[in-house]
Amino acid sequence: MSTMLLSKKEIESLNINQSAFMEFVQQNMKTTKINNRRYLGNKYKLLDFIKSTIAAECQGINTVADIFAGTGSVASAFTDKKLITNDILYFNYICHVAWFGSQKYNEPKIEALVCYYNLAQPREENYMSENFSNTFFSAEDCRKIGFIREDIEKRYNAGEINARERAILITSLLYAMDKIANTCGHYDAYIKGATFEKHLELTLPLASNENNQNNQCYNEDANKLVERIEADLVYIDPPYNSRQYCDAYHLLENVARWEKPAVTGVALKMDRSKLKSDYCTSSAAKAFEDLVSKIKAKYILLSYNNMAEKGNGRSNAKISDDDIMRILSRKGKVKVFAEKYKAFSAGKSDIKDNEERLFLCECYDYQQKELIQSPLNYTGGKYKLLPQILPHFPKDIDYFVDLFCGGGNVGINVPCNKVLFNDNNSIIRYMFGTFKNMDKEETFRLIDSIIKEYGLSDSDKYGYEYYGCNSADGLSKYNTDGYLRLREDFNKMQNKDYGYYITLYVLIVYSFNNQIRFNRRGEFNLPAGKRDFNRKMREKLSAFIDRLKSGDYTFESNDFREISDEDWNDKTFVYVDPPYLITCATYNEQDGWNEELEKELLNYLDKLNDRGIRFALSNVLQSKGKENKLLLDWVNRNIGRYRVIYLDYTYANSNYHTKDRTSKTDEVLIVNY
Repeated sequence: MSTMLLSKKEIESLNINQSAFMEFVQQNMKTTKINNRRYLGNKYKLLDFIKSTIAAECQGINTVADIFAGTGSVASAFTDKKLITNDILYFNYICHVAWFGSQKYNEPKIEALVCYYNLAQPREENYMSENFSNTFFSAEDCRKIGFIREDIEKRYNAGEINARERAILITSLLYAMDKIANTCGHYDAYIKGATFEKHLELTLPLASNENNQNNQCYNEDANKLVERIEADLVYIDPPYNSRQYCDAYHLLENVARWEKPAVTGVALKMDRSKLKSDYCTSSAAKAFEDLVSKIKAKYILLSYNNMAEKGNGRSNAKISDDDIMRILSRKGKVKVFAEKYKAFSAGKSDIKDNEERLFLCECYDYQQKELIQSPLNYTGGKYKLLPQILPHFPKDIDYFVDLFCGGGNVGINVPCNKVLFNDNNSIIRYMFGTFKNMDKEETFRLIDSIIKEYGLSDSDKYGYEYYGCNSADGLSKYNTDGYLRLREDFNKMQNKDYGYYITLYVLIVYSFNNQIRFNRRGEFNLPAGKRDFNRKMREKLSAFIDRLKSGDYTFESNDFREISDEDWNDKTFVYVDPPYLITCATYNEQDGWNEELEKELLNYLDKLNDRGIRFALSNVLQSKGKENKLLLDWVNRNIGRYRVIYLDYTYANSNYHTKDRTSKTDEVLIVNY
């Protein structure tokens, strides 16, 4: 045991020689673990619940960010990962540096200093004794706390201890203070007239010298921090109610910062205005929404209890379940797990059936990186909704049936062995077949030759200025004459070969909004649009063709009632995206979809369910004041069999109940699994 850090004078001040001091160190060193402190909302007792949920539901977790880390108890369960910890309170942050910091520390040095502080009997008054004597601590312990804290800072500034060693010593002091504090567990008030029977005794924090070298500890506003960090799992445990943690732990914060501010009031609090949390106010839901929107992670795990209106007003939750689900569902697929938990409540509240809930969100952002977009801008296309839809699909699909495939955005992005694209519009069948079967280089050569032949713009090569246009106004004025000649020639084509469908594709690209529309005479009749075969369009087509050529994709143009389904089994998955009964689209004109077809489709889905074939139906329950009564009645008849998942950034991943009819909903996914 080395005592070289301590001077002869310091050891002598303890009324002990060096040999006796070393013996004292060896015989009296006590240790402490991370959970050995009192803290509101501490999740140590819920660690098994949290760990088991993550183990069962999350994959590929290498980095964990605990951004309202508090005591650090949750972070301590993941020391085998890269850890990112954060807390807006400095005294929590300094403890995180002690427990999770990557800097090496000299354990014998820390042991010697801990024992030196325990033996010290300072007589001089200091900041702590002058302000806090016989309140939260006795006058004697206040002098000792002030002496220790000042000594730690002097040694750090002199270079005798490093930043991690400073943090460990401050942590030891804070834990020791917490053991003897004359409070009911926090520092909102002290117990008047109490006798001080316990006295300050520091222990050695059992901090590892082998922490991950990439660990990071922050002392910031979590909402700002998430803009700069990225993790596989972000754990969120914000304040639940109106109790400001800076009020409850002001004294520990004061000692940790050691800025020696003026203190006021009965509880002797410093100015805490910069430490107040929006999560304890009426702005909590807004703050949470901002936070979630900026998180970059595979998974978000939120701890939040179900206090609601159960307790004293100060103890009730600031963020409603509806808000939690609404906000998280914008980010990803949400699952909820619950465990009984004893709540803390002010006053004499009788709290029953309290639960700690875990809201696990599998984020969509991470799944969108490799998505392929259809080269057709098909009305009702699901590309923008794919990050919401795909996570809800089964993981064991063998045969995927895209029953109303439209532009093919869904089928082209589903991991499976075989895909059937079906649409009663035969144009889709033959155009996709052309893309798959025709040589890719020849496809692009033919497209470029048509563009050149009809004098259409090529902004990818020449830019907008070359054509006397700009991006805002578009290219329709320049392209109109050539486009109309192309449209006229196309409508005269008789032989529907590869050339026909490539010509049609060019026509679609240069048409209004890149749409497909034919009149009753079968003539393509859209006017010229603002865009052309630009770089983005080229890239979309190229990626789509590559994907088609890489897998087992087949194409049909059958009415859904006539499609062959004899070979379908429990590994078949049918995705159904029909025309929506209560919305308008080009393909829904001229009575293209009506109530009779809607009924037949719903009956068809019931039969699939009876055969044990899984399906997902995209539709709308209500839109722009209209209600799809047929669909709503069908859902109500099948509660328990089918589940409605709400999409489009409203209230997702919740089973449908009649009370939800009035909620604003654009898109839903109805599934039978």
